[in-house]
Amino acid sequence: MERITMSLDDGLLAEFDGYIRRKGYENRSEAIRDLLRQRLEQDRMESDDARYGVGCLSYVYNHHQRELARRLTQSQHDHHDLMLSTLHVHLDHENCLEVVLVKGETASVRGFAEATIAETGVRHGHLHLIAADVVQGRHSHPHHDADGHSHVSDGEDGHHHDTHNHEHDHGHDQMPHLHVKPKT
Repeated sequence: MERITMSLDDGLLAEFDGYIRRKGYENRSEAIRDLLRQRLEQDRMESDDARYGVGCLSYVYNHHQRELARRLTQSQHDHHDLMLSTLHVHLDHENCLEVVLVKGETASVRGFAEATIAETGVRHGHLHLIAADVVQGRHSHPHHDADGHSHVSDGEDGHHHDTHNHEHDHGHDQMPHLHVKPKT
């Protein structure tokens, strides 16, 4: 890890230190790293460098709004290829919160989210989108047991090995398998 030196005016540094305390960071370095990661990811998504993404669309809507619940449900069915899961919460007698987990081509996910948020009666809509890598077909990864521990197996040489990797057909040969880009 490389060290850098920064110069900040007193007022900005005081505000930043307040931010660090409110967010519970133990030091300035980790806060700066997180802010840089967020801004770089945001820039990547805004510049359309990310072809695929996974995300969370959240919004509140009035379920008494004429035909709105039906239109929202129909839109989700029309875009079933983007849907991972939906959570529906009744907030009060009129308002519902929906959280929709989505994946797919960034432009399609954004289009679906923007159309949903633009529906009359939908309020507080927000899409949080994360760039994702795409793996096509078969790939390997380590396996863990239910407790998250690596398998111990005897190799061909008769010795124990901490983990094992082998190819799996995840049924994604025909459609992309998304891997979320890790924090840098």
